[in-house]
Amino acid sequence: MSSHETAETSRPGPGAGRLRAVFSPKNLLEALVSAGGGFVTVFLLAWLSAKAEAPLLIAPFGASCVLVFALPQSPLAQPRNVIGGHLVATTAGLIAWMLVGATPLGFALGVALAIAGMILTKTVHPPAGGDPIVVILASASWSFLAVPVLVGTLAIVLIGVAYHRAVSGKIYPTS
Repeated sequence: MSSHETAETSRPGPGAGRLRAVFSPKNLLEALVSAGGGFVTVFLLAWLSAKAEAPLLIAPFGASCVLVFALPQSPLAQPRNVIGGHLVATTAGLIAWMLVGATPLGFALGVALAIAGMILTKTVHPPAGGDPIVVILASASWSFLAVPVLVGTLAIVLIGVAYHRAVSGKIYPTS
């Protein structure tokens, strides 16, 4: 204890125990393993994009990786939701883009159609809610459904299956 500290000021506060629990070896390992899955997936998609000179990576895929690698047991992370949700939402964005273009109405219509479509098809995947915005901002064509959306989501799911079996030990998919 230094000369300006007392027994009262040198004791850890009530939040110190919670902080230690958050940064426990078990939590740190789980965080690193989950982060590793996202790293591998995004790295491979970005690397393949550069090699193939074709975009295989869109921003919502980062959020999909959070679900697949950090919450693989979530219904929202299951293959049907990851792949189907992105396909439905991208289709919604393409329809909105074709009907009303890059207007406030187009963006709103795209997201609204994506939400409704995912609910109706039981493929709700929150990261896919951003797909219509990406589609409209990119002035995408129907080929966007195949590349990057279908190829990218298949990669996320397949890497998720392999990564969880080989590294995390978590069961994925669960349904």
